[in-house]
Amino acid sequence: MTWEITFYNKNIETQTLSFPVGILANFIHITELIEEFGPNLGKPHTSPMGKGLFEIRAKGKEGIGRSLFCSIKKNEIVILHSIIKKTQKTPKKDLDLAIKRMKELKGDNKK
Repeated sequence: MTWEITFYNKNIETQTLSFPVGILANFIHITELIEEFGPNLGKPHTSPMGKGLFEIRAKGKEGIGRSLFCSIKKNEIVILHSIIKKTQKTPKKDLDLAIKRMKELKGDNKK
C-alpha cells in the first residue's frame, strides 16, 4: 500500500522545498519512507503532536526542520506547515496555524 504526500498549498510546497540542502535531503528521505510504509514511522522520523497533527522531523548539518501534517483521506497526508526550528519546542503560533489548516481541510471550523 503506497501513501501520497500533498501540500496544503503551493506556498507550503515552496517553503518546504526551500529547506537548506542537508535538511531537505533528510526530509525527502523521510517522505520516501512515508510513501512506502505510511506516516507512523515513529521517532526519529515522525512524531504525534496531538489533535490529529503529526510532524516530520528532518535534521541536517544546518539545523532542524519540521513539517506538520495530517492524514485527510485513506493513504494521503497533507503537509500543512513547515519551519526551521530555532528552539527546542515547536512555537505555539506554528502549531496553531497547522491546526487551523487541518480543521479547514477536514471541514471542522469550530474553535
